Amino acid sequence: MSSWKDICSAEDLQPDSGVCALVEGQQVAIFFLVREEVVYAIHNYDPIGKANVLSRGMIGDIKGELVVASPLYKQHFSLKTGICLEDESIVVPPYPVRIQNGRVEIQVTTTGVSQGRPYEEASA
Repeated sequence: MSSWKDICSAEDLQPDSGVCALVEGQQVAIFFLVREEVVYAIHNYDPIGKANVLSRGMIGDIKGELVVASPLYKQHFSLKTGICLEDESIVVPPYPVRIQNGRVEIQVTTTGVSQGRPYEEASA
């Protein structure tokens, strides 16, 4: 069973950038793309650099795929799937996230944040 958990105000998000939120004991990187009016969430842990830094990475587009570049070794992780473009065997969990009534919500289950689920369209 899953539900949506309120984690912060939409005003706490940084336009076209990332922020980190602690949700159910896990660091989650949340990215807000202003032009598209959409939010994405992936785990904040960079498995290559072995540090919680993905929320500080630069957002970009590689061949139509929205990505964040890790600030450590510059690998690119899909904001929708969490897959590393340079090594598809490396994946960080993506999380369903949305903005509802000016609040950012992330999907959680009875065991914690919903992991490994694909990006879910949600309006800002």
